Amino acid sequence: MPPTHTRPGGLALMLNPQRLLITLTASLLLGWLNSLPSQAPMGVVLTRATIVGLGAMLVFGLFEQWPARPPAWLARWALQLLGVVLAIPVGAVLAYWITFGGNPQFGANPTRETGLAYLTFTGVLVAPWMALGALVRQREAFARRQANAFALERSEFERQALNARLRLLQAQVQPHFLFNTLANVRSLVRSGSPRAGSVLDSLIDYLRAAVPQLDKPVTTLAQEVQLVRAYLDLMHMRMPDRLQFALHIDEAALSLHCPPLTLLTLVENAVRHGIDPAEDGGRVDVSVRLSCERCQVRVSDSGVGLPPSGQGQGTGLATLRERLVLSFGGDAQLRLSAVQPRGFCAALDFPAQRSTA
Repeated sequence: MPPTHTRPGGLALMLNPQRLLITLTASLLLGWLNSLPSQAPMGVVLTRATIVGLGAMLVFGLFEQWPARPPAWLARWALQLLGVVLAIPVGAVLAYWITFGGNPQFGANPTRETGLAYLTFTGVLVAPWMALGALVRQREAFARRQANAFALERSEFERQALNARLRLLQAQVQPHFLFNTLANVRSLVRSGSPRAGSVLDSLIDYLRAAVPQLDKPVTTLAQEVQLVRAYLDLMHMRMPDRLQFALHIDEAALSLHCPPLTLLTLVENAVRHGIDPAEDGGRVDVSVRLSCERCQVRVSDSGVGLPPSGQGQGTGLATLRERLVLSFGGDAQLRLSAVQPRGFCAALDFPAQRSTA
């Protein structure tokens, strides 16, 4: 599941630093405007405006979280705006009460009533618009968070789908290799050939190298080369007079990542469709090298050559192409060509990727 990002709640949300800074700035500006016609000291007037602003901010934050489920007929944003409007006169009275150290006795001093009315009027005039601006910013931030969460979730689902598809392709490849290999040694065992024991030993070595790679989403070229060498040793024991092979491996490329059975698919295809059908057999050459942050793999054989229109190459190359697309996107290329005077060549090029661990 993709990670979820939760908003802060409780007092942490109500005292959000950005919200607090905006409230204090607006309160001080409003207090400075109120101090112009007022006979009270500027510090007192600024204090009153700050008390009113902080009170409105706390009420806005309170109704942002409470009640958890507002009535269906009352939108939360409307509740917040109503709370801010009602908090202004209450906050103004509280501000006068605090700055006078008790009852400000409004009836005995009309100037104080005028100051209270002016503070309330300017607060009611300004605070709801600030609250509306905060609500708009909240909606925009919520929309961005939702869009990011959806994008992350979609990316996770796509990754899971690709992994599932890759595993499905690997499941198709696994019996393809195992059954082909078993078929290659069955005839020797049935005929009672003296090489049967040695061939079975080589088969065990091959399976010991192959089986751990079957369920892995990715492997290294070092493991692929080990598997290919075991396979070619096995095939050479089966037809020692008809199969020759050579491996030319760049040591710098051994740590590179690739889909499991990538190299073996090309080699098995060369043996099964190139060397096996040829009366006099042939030779398989495997080359792996690193060049300009690209891995270049070449498997060529001197067997019967490329069939018309590339047919008859089995399921191996088809599944390999799709696994390369799933692993590297469009950044991997598999090219098939004829070799003169006789033979077949598969050239694979993909980006060099190493473990970041």
